[in-house]
Amino acid sequence: MIAIVDYGMGNLRSVEKGFQRVGIDVRVVSTSQAIDDASAVVLPGVGAFRDCMRNLEQKSLTSSLLKSLAAGKPFMGICLGLQVLFTESEEFGLTAGLNVLPGRVVRFRTDLKVPHMGWNTIRILNRPPILEGIRDGSFFYFVHSFYVVPEESGVIATTTEYGVTFPSMVWKDNIFATQFHPEKSQQSGLTVLKNFGAFARRA
Repeated sequence: MIAIVDYGMGNLRSVEKGFQRVGIDVRVVSTSQAIDDASAVVLPGVGAFRDCMRNLEQKSLTSSLLKSLAAGKPFMGICLGLQVLFTESEEFGLTAGLNVLPGRVVRFRTDLKVPHMGWNTIRILNRPPILEGIRDGSFFYFVHSFYVVPEESGVIATTTEYGVTFPSMVWKDNIFATQFHPEKSQQSGLTVLKNFGAFARRA
C-alpha cells in the first residue's frame, strides 16, 4: 500500500485520483502508524513551508516520515513535499525543514510573474526510474513561488527555466521529489505516477 500523507495541506484527492487512474493502490493516511505500515510514501502539498512543518509536528508525523526515508521506503514528494526535504526555507524568515537533503529553499528573484504558474518544460540531467518513457523537454504543470537550491548538485534530476534555472526534480536513492504537479500534468504526469507505483512494487 502506498500512503498519501494528509497533514492538512495539499490537493490530496487529485493526487489520489491520479494514482487510481493508472491502477496504483493508494490510501490517504493521517497517522504515524499508517505511515509506518505503508510500503511507500507520497508527501504532497501546497502552501507555506512553515505551516507544513508545523502541521507535521502537531500531527506527530515527522518522526515516521524520517524513519520511512531512512529505512529506504520509496518516497515521492510533490511541490511543497519536495521543499520540506531540505534543510531550511527563507519563506517568512528561516524555517527548518526535515534536513534529509542539504540545501535551502529560496524565493524567485526575477522580473517574471511570481508565482511561477502554468506549463513549463523539464531538462533531464539524470534520469531516475520514475521518468521512464518521459522525453526531455516534456511539459509539466507548476505552481510555486520558491524553489530548492541543493548543496549537492548530484541530486538534481531535472531543471526548468523561469528567470533562473531551478531544480524541478530531485532524486537520491529511494527519494523522488518533483516541484511540478504530476497529478495536474496530464499524460506525462500520469506516467510519472505509474512509474513510481511500479518502482514501489519492485522495492
